[in-house]
Amino acid sequence: MNIPEDPMPTCGTTGHLIFTDAERLEYVASRIEEKLDDYESYDFSMRQVRALNILFELAQELRGRDMFYAVCMVIPRVLFKLESNIYILEDEETFALAGSSTDKKGMESTRIWDHEFSDRLVVSGDRLFIPLRCNPEYSDLLPFKPPHDIIGCIEMYPCDHLPGHVQLFLEKYVNRIGYQLHHRIIRARNREHIQFIKSLVQDIGHNVIVPNMYFKLYFNRLKRQIEELHITTEKVLTLMAGCGQDECIQAGNQLAQTAVSIEAQYQEIYSHYETTSMFLETLLRRRHFEEGRYVLEKHEVNLRVGVVEPQLERYHQRFEERGIELNLALGGAPDQMIRLVMDRGLISQVYANFFSNAIKYTEEVTLTDGRTGKFVSYGWQIFKDYYGVGHPGIKLWVTSTGSPLDLKDPLNVFKPGFRADNVACESGTGRGLYFVRQVVELHNGQVGYCHTDNGNEFYFILPFEQEGDLLENR
Repeated sequence: MNIPEDPMPTCGTTGHLIFTDAERLEYVASRIEEKLDDYESYDFSMRQVRALNILFELAQELRGRDMFYAVCMVIPRVLFKLESNIYILEDEETFALAGSSTDKKGMESTRIWDHEFSDRLVVSGDRLFIPLRCNPEYSDLLPFKPPHDIIGCIEMYPCDHLPGHVQLFLEKYVNRIGYQLHHRIIRARNREHIQFIKSLVQDIGHNVIVPNMYFKLYFNRLKRQIEELHITTEKVLTLMAGCGQDECIQAGNQLAQTAVSIEAQYQEIYSHYETTSMFLETLLRRRHFEEGRYVLEKHEVNLRVGVVEPQLERYHQRFEERGIELNLALGGAPDQMIRLVMDRGLISQVYANFFSNAIKYTEEVTLTDGRTGKFVSYGWQIFKDYYGVGHPGIKLWVTSTGSPLDLKDPLNVFKPGFRADNVACESGTGRGLYFVRQVVELHNGQVGYCHTDNGNEFYFILPFEQEGDLLENR
């Protein structure tokens, strides 16, 4: 395994169980009692116990794979007069010699699975072959799935006269090496991944973000040309009107219509470009990757003009294609202008996820006024002292008509990978609402879902902050 370098083992499958605090303490206490019983039954000598302790301490103290191999081989030599060779699984079939406590000359550099390299301890002549096992809880983090959860093998000698309890000790000793090695492999792979991500971020900035900025220049040039087209069209229309012939006038009108259509197409494309650029630059900020989490860039924004309406415009055509009507009578946005401190790019993507889901899952209903159709609404409401005295909150929501979701817990819909039972006919990854939750919680807010008389309401609540509030708190 071009095994790059360490996790703490979990106990069985307990990593997948959910404990209360009391149950967790009780479980760990029971495992300690079991380990005490195990060590009583092992009856290891003081020298053997010290060997395990030395392995643990030096493995933490010394860095580097080769140094770790040296520690693993020299402890048996110094304490028990045993030489050893370490083989590491390079792929599913091949073991490569990684270290030897003697001269490597004349030794086989590779081995394959055979009667000595197997999934169990094997005595062959004066040699003892003990498989190096990984932690099965984390085997999926390795470069490939190791057969039988084995990542290598340690060969020790001379072992032809070792009593059984010594073999048991050596097997336990090698088991600890296996887990330590597995953890080092994962650490090395994580370092490689982090280095790759850092390099990728630089490449994204150079090859995506910077070139994308040039589109702004191209759009400005195109806008000037469209303005010139309108001026020229007016001149042509004037000349054709002076001509007085119906064909000339008709051709002039067609030219004017074409100019208007080109400008409308330009505006639509430019609007999508602005949104896409904002999303790209927001999601691919270097600080996200450097800090390993979303990092907010908060400014005061006009909520309706800067966030909601651009997303409505983006999804307007798709709403029409699905026969969905925007109906603020369902409990829509109040008329007042709201300015709010937020990360505009990330909150815009929250609304994009809500509107995208509305397109997929809005159902036809009959309203109380007798109208039948598919309807979507959005709105907000300020709650005084929601976050404490003098600290208001603002609830923002998107509502779409349809049947209620079958949920035991309303927050389940915001879990990663969650998809309701009634959405199988629509494509999706189950990531959108989880992203919403991450962004909102980064803003110190909270998310929620409920079914109201008007349909399915997805909402989030944020601290109602304005720039004056932030300046006072500094």
